[in-house]
Amino acid sequence: MDIFSSIILGAIQGLTEFLPISSSGHLIIARDIFGWQGNIDMAFDAVLQLATILALIVYFWKDILKLLKSFFLMIRGFSIEQKDKIMIWGIILGTIPAIIAGLLLETYMETIFRSALLVSFVLIVGSGLMFFAEKFSKKDKELTIKKSIGIGFFQCLALVPGFSRSGATISGGLLFGLTREEAARFSFLLSIPIIAGSGCKKLLDLIQTGAISYDYQGIVLGSMTAFVVGLFAIKFLMAFLKKYPLDVFIYYRLLLAISTLSILFIK
Repeated sequence: MDIFSSIILGAIQGLTEFLPISSSGHLIIARDIFGWQGNIDMAFDAVLQLATILALIVYFWKDILKLLKSFFLMIRGFSIEQKDKIMIWGIILGTIPAIIAGLLLETYMETIFRSALLVSFVLIVGSGLMFFAEKFSKKDKELTIKKSIGIGFFQCLALVPGFSRSGATISGGLLFGLTREEAARFSFLLSIPIIAGSGCKKLLDLIQTGAISYDYQGIVLGSMTAFVVGLFAIKFLMAFLKKYPLDVFIYYRLLLAISTLSILFIK
């Protein structure tokens, strides 16, 4: 993979990991259209995910530090704020469904799921979910552990490229009564363990194959790009959701799906 394509893919990953438009779907479509396929695609994408997770940690470092302090106090038997307790258990228990689903579907994720045609149809289905969440949500309830687990099941949808992790979990949060901003905040914090775990696993795969020694420049530049662009994407989405619904992302997903299907048909 050359440096130019690595930087472009890094920018795509950073922008689309947090916007509800599917990072994995965009990477698959970009590779399919421009012919950027390689034997380390899954591993390279996972390294880019680690870079965007770093952006997430930088943006939410105060929240993460507070939760970590509360977690260690909790396991030592001290009382902590109820909000922190719900968030901690919500992240732990909400991560479990995606871990189980990821292990069960890993083979499919590396083979039949990496199809631009499949991504196009899933983009449309995901748009339907987001539309339904916006139309029928009642934003008047607080986060609970039970709702966190429910949102965790929505996170499993992101294993299929095209759904979007943030799109699925924010939609789940809306359906469970959270505001868009609250749903996005929990969505991002919930994503840290599963994406970090997946990224580390795939990074080990990359090292074991020896590919990293031959493409380190592309990996480093792509990761740096993903980090910087991801940081701006988080800031943009958090500000955007305070004022606006998900409609613009729904329209974009539909337009991308139709455009991709048209290009695939022509090819």
